[in-house]
Amino acid sequence: MEKSSLPIDLPQETTQPQPRRPRSGSPYGRFPLPDDPFRFIPCTNVTIPPALDDSDPDQTWADLFDPNPEHWSWGNATTEQSPQDDDPYADRGIYLCGYLDVPLDYTNKTDSRIVRLSVTKYQVSGLARVDTALGPHTNPSAGSKSERTIVIEPGGPGGSGTSYAWRAAQDITKRLSDGKFDVLGWDPRGVNTTSPAIACFPYDADRDRWSMLTNQYREVSGSPEAQLEVADAMNDATFRACWEKHGDLGRFVGTAFVARDMEEIRKALGEDEMTGYLVSYGTGIGQTWANMFPDSVGRVILDGTEYVRDHRLLGGFGWTALDNATDAWRDGFLGECLNAGPEHCALAQPRGSEAVSLQDLEIRMQKLVVSISQQPVPGYVESSGPSLVTYSALVSAIYSAMYNANTWPALAQMLYELEAGNSTLAAAMLDRSEWEYDPTLPSPPSPKPSTDELGSLVICADSYDAPLPPDGLVWWNSLWANMTTQAWISGNSRFFNVFPCQHFTTYWPQPAEVYRGDLNHTLKNPVLLIAETYDPATPLRNGRRLLNEMGKNARLIAHHGYGHSSRDKSSCTDSIAKSYILNGTLPEEQETPCYADEKPYLYGVNRTIWREHIQEQAFLNPQVLPRR
Repeated sequence: MEKSSLPIDLPQETTQPQPRRPRSGSPYGRFPLPDDPFRFIPCTNVTIPPALDDSDPDQTWADLFDPNPEHWSWGNATTEQSPQDDDPYADRGIYLCGYLDVPLDYTNKTDSRIVRLSVTKYQVSGLARVDTALGPHTNPSAGSKSERTIVIEPGGPGGSGTSYAWRAAQDITKRLSDGKFDVLGWDPRGVNTTSPAIACFPYDADRDRWSMLTNQYREVSGSPEAQLEVADAMNDATFRACWEKHGDLGRFVGTAFVARDMEEIRKALGEDEMTGYLVSYGTGIGQTWANMFPDSVGRVILDGTEYVRDHRLLGGFGWTALDNATDAWRDGFLGECLNAGPEHCALAQPRGSEAVSLQDLEIRMQKLVVSISQQPVPGYVESSGPSLVTYSALVSAIYSAMYNANTWPALAQMLYELEAGNSTLAAAMLDRSEWEYDPTLPSPPSPKPSTDELGSLVICADSYDAPLPPDGLVWWNSLWANMTTQAWISGNSRFFNVFPCQHFTTYWPQPAEVYRGDLNHTLKNPVLLIAETYDPATPLRNGRRLLNEMGKNARLIAHHGYGHSSRDKSSCTDSIAKSYILNGTLPEEQETPCYADEKPYLYGVNRTIWREHIQEQAFLNPQVLPRR
C-alpha cells in the first residue's frame, strides 16, 4: 500500500488559528523525529554520521542538529513564491542527512558488527513550520514524505550516492517525476561517509606517490613485463594493507550484500515497492537486488546497463566493456566536431587552406598521441610549478571525457593547442585531474583518505571463484596486450581495474555471499533498461543481452547518443522514463529507439565544465578518474 503524501485531516480555517510554539529555537521543531529509522536532520556542514565506536551514536547525532534554518541546505523553490509570504524557505525542498544501521554479515546472526550507511534525502515538500499557523498561502503538504521515493546509486564501484544526491537530486526529481517524488542516495558499504569506510592508504598523497610508478600505460612501458611485475607487487602490497587495516571486511562488500542493504533501505522507507534510478555499476546492484527480492520491485530504471554475468568472470569487469570507447572517439568526439564546425570545435579549424576531413583529423590526433608516448611534453602550472604532459595522463583524460560529451569542446581546445606546441591548457587540465591530494586546499581537522580501494575489493569479490590462470602474469600480460590493442583509449584503464584480482583470494578466500542465480526471475513489476549506442563503459550490447534474459520482466530504451548513461538529453527517453516513474506505464515493444535532442559541441559553452567533470568523477565514478 502506497502512503499518501497529504495529511488525512487538514486544519480548518473556520476558527482562529493558534500559533504553535517552536522547540529548541527552531521554527520547524526538533530533529530527528521520533521513530524515524533514518534519524534525518537538516543537512549542515557537520552532519556526518557518528563513528562506529561511539557509545551513544543517537545522542551524538541528535546533538548535531542545528536549530538555525539559515545553516541548513535548502533546495530551489518548488512553486512560485507568493508575494504575501515573507518566509524565505516556503515551497523549497530540503536536504536531510541521516544514517541506517545494517548487519555487516547478513549470513551470520551471531556477528554483532554493523555497517552504518550514510544517507542523504532531498525532500521536495520542504519542512512545515511549527511556530506559525497554516495560512491561505501555506503548502499543506510541507514536511510530508512523497508518495514514492526515488532511490539513486551512481555506480563505480565506489561511487558515492550521497554526493550524487547533492549534485543531482533536484534534477532527477524534475526529470523523472515533475518534482513530485523525494530522492534518496546512500553511500554503499565501504564508501565515503558510510562506516566502516575502506581506504587502505593513510593519506591520499601516499596513493598519489605510488600511482606515478604503478599506473604507467603499456605503450610507454619500456618492458611491459617489468611494468606488470611492479604493478602486481603493488597490488599485493595494497591488498595486504587493506587486510592489516580492515581485517576480514573484504568478505562483506560484494554486490550481493549491497543489494541486501538496498532492500533494508526500502523497508526503512516504509514503501511496499522500490522506486529507483540506478546508473552504471548501480545497474549491477539493481539486477542483483531485483532477482534476490523480486516481490519488492516497483518502478526501477537501470541506466547505463551492465550485465552482471560478465562480472563473474576473471577480468570480466574490464574486457567485456571495451566495445564503444574508440567508436565514441572517432564518430563522436572527432566526427561531431567536424559536423559542428570551427565555430564550435577548435579541431575543426583548418591548419592550411583545405577543410579538415575525418580521416585527416584522426591521423593528426594519432600522430600527436604517439609523439607524446615517445616524449612527454614539458608544461607549467602556476599553482604547482613544472609539469609534464604524459601519454598515460592524456589518454586517461580522453577516456574520462568520453563519459561526458559536454566536456568535448574543452578537450578539443586543449588538443588543438597541444598539437600547435602550446602545453599550457593541457598541463592545467591534466594537473587538475591527476591528483587526489591538493596541497592548495586547507587541511581538514581529521584528514580522511578517499575510499578508492573499495572498488577493487568489490570487483574481485564478485569474481572470486573464477579460476586464476595457471601461468600467472603471462596470462595477465596477454590480456593487457589484447585489451590495449582492442581499445587504446580504454584498454589500460579497464585492465588496471581488474588486475588486482590476482591477489584477492590470498587475503579473503571466500566472500560471505555472492549472487550466482539467473536474472530472469518473475518480478512484481518490470524494470526499465536504458542502454546507449556510444557509451564508453556500458555498451548497448549489455542492455540487449540483459533484456534477452529478463524477457517480459524488462523493457529497453536504445538511447542513441554520446556519453555514459542517458545524460545526452533525449525528450523521447525522458518521456518514457517519466511516464514509468509517475504511472508505471511502459512501451509494449521490448525495445524502443530514442535519439538525443542535440548534437555534441552545440550544447552551449561552459568554461568550467572540465573542473566540474573531474569533481563529479571523483565522487561518482572514481574507477575512471584520470591518473598519471
